[in-house]
Amino acid sequence: MPATGRETLVIKLGGSILYRLSPQFFMSLADLVKEYNAVIVHGGGPEITTMLNRLNIETAFINGQRKTTAAVLEVAEMMLKGKVNGHLTGKLNGHGLNAVGICGYDANLLTASLIDRESLGLVGEIEEVNTGLLRVLISEGYLPVIAPLALTKEGTKVNVNADLAAAAIAKAAAAEKLLYVTDVPGILHDGKLIPDTTAGEIEGMIADGVISGGMIPKVNSALSALSPHLKEVMITGGQQAIFKDGSILGTKIKDKGGVAAS
Repeated sequence: MPATGRETLVIKLGGSILYRLSPQFFMSLADLVKEYNAVIVHGGGPEITTMLNRLNIETAFINGQRKTTAAVLEVAEMMLKGKVNGHLTGKLNGHGLNAVGICGYDANLLTASLIDRESLGLVGEIEEVNTGLLRVLISEGYLPVIAPLALTKEGTKVNVNADLAAAAIAKAAAAEKLLYVTDVPGILHDGKLIPDTTAGEIEGMIADGVISGGMIPKVNSALSALSPHLKEVMITGGQQAIFKDGSILGTKIKDKGGVAAS
């Protein structure tokens, strides 16, 4: 990434919160991105599902991945690139951020391979990231906002899980931090925010039912993204400020060894 002296931060905005992001979120995000080389990846699952239902196109999920036929992919592309990306980019720019909306197949940003065409259809796993494009945009003062679609090496468009896309981009860009923005302020226990946790503690909280439902894939994605370089993954909420007094607010997930990231 650009030699700015700043750390790299990848921010994943979940589809469930995209249309409910608060003014406080955007104002704090504007402060946050001044401190980092920032990249945003967004989802859009609810919008895709709504349109598929409207068009009477069947959809199903297999192990958390949306089975993607050619018809489903056409709708996913329409909603992710056409509606959600444009909505989010407009909101960001309206709050003073210099955002530019791009799709994963623009300039071969994301190259993927099919995971299992027979069972999942046109669903890809990212193999390569054109970090040069991100470097150019960030060095010129832009905030990349990425819709999670990709191309295979054969030129086939594929759908990509946004959580996994964010993790792959973070790894390729050698990001120091990965931030998942959700519809809750972090991991909660009895209504109170857990400020930091470890892989072992998360396993216990899942077993005890403290972490349940849609939060389980979020924390599992966070855990799988941790690496010797990416030692800090956070889960925060989009309905309040996420950055205050130089710190990102939410739940910090520590590395696999249970040692706090510096």
